[in-house]
Amino acid sequence: MSVVAGALRNQREKVYGPLTVAVGAVLWPIVVLGVLAGLASGNPEVKSLIAVYLFYGVAIWLFFFISGLLYRAYAYGNMLLLSPKQFPQLHAMVVEGAQELGLRKAPHTFLYNSNGLFNAFARRILGGRYVFLTSALVDANNDEQVRFVIGHELGHHAAGHLNGWLNFLRFPAHLVPFLMGAYSRSREYTCDSVGARLSGDLDASRSALQMLGCGCRRLNASMNCEAFMAQEALVPPISGFFSEIFRTHPRLTRRVATINAALIRNERAPRIAVPVPAE
Repeated sequence: MSVVAGALRNQREKVYGPLTVAVGAVLWPIVVLGVLAGLASGNPEVKSLIAVYLFYGVAIWLFFFISGLLYRAYAYGNMLLLSPKQFPQLHAMVVEGAQELGLRKAPHTFLYNSNGLFNAFARRILGGRYVFLTSALVDANNDEQVRFVIGHELGHHAAGHLNGWLNFLRFPAHLVPFLMGAYSRSREYTCDSVGARLSGDLDASRSALQMLGCGCRRLNASMNCEAFMAQEALVPPISGFFSEIFRTHPRLTRRVATINAALIRNERAPRIAVPVPAE
């Protein structure tokens, strides 16, 4: 796990992360003991039910395993892999960001035609790290905003969000209503902080988030982040609450406001006078 990502981890993730692990650590032994007790009972109906659940469990695991292999093959055969020879400027952003976060190796990063869809995401496939960027997102954003997006996705890798064993341990936490959704939203705040750190430009970071809602290259430079954040006050409290607890990502207005709060703290931080050497 990256030291930088750990230092920037959102306070809510510091609560929800260990809580989901604790839930899994409690429920997995109960599941295993229940299966063993069912097998030892000698009841054929119970054994049949356990066999069905085990079959579906293995089938689901195989589905995700094979789909990962197929997606990786599709990516190498149809998307553009960033490299020193392929979009070197974008590739350098990935490499520099990975080095700053302490990742041993920069993730394989692909750019693909999204037909206008704005998106970026990180994946682990057979232990390998991957980042995917859509053409529409890169086309509409400027370099500083793209650096934030890349940093955000690298943050998922650096913060351990895609650790397969930990996520397997956390799996039973899905049984606790809304817990995994809250954990997922807290992870996004963490990665926004990582992205802002790597971009080095908090203004570009908050506008990069706003561009996910705007998506218009021509209007990029004229976006008003203050007006966008003010929309949060127009979100109906009750329906806004229920619409968010079912989502894996926080509202964009909240994410922009969080970055804006960091900008304000930075501006209010005491400045250290740098002595000027005498001539």
